Amino acid sequence: MKKSTYIPLLLLAYLGVMSYIGRGEFLAGNYLYYFGIIGITLLCIILLHFFMKKRDKLRRQREEDMQHRHL
Repeated sequence: MKKSTYIPLLLLAYLGVMSYIGRGEFLAGNYLYYFGIIGITLLCIILLHFFMKKRDKLRRQREEDMQHRHL
């Protein structure tokens, strides 16, 4: 499994735990705060996933280019 997959998965699991711990805010009626934090965190995790995938792709291309130059 690639870093661009397992790091966001770990962060999603962490978000799940933190959402459970913070459920008191939800039960207190602070719905916008509770779901706002979850939404912003999900957006960050998704962006991290795509940036890491792009970085892996650029790294592979650079390595292939270096191999072709040495031939």
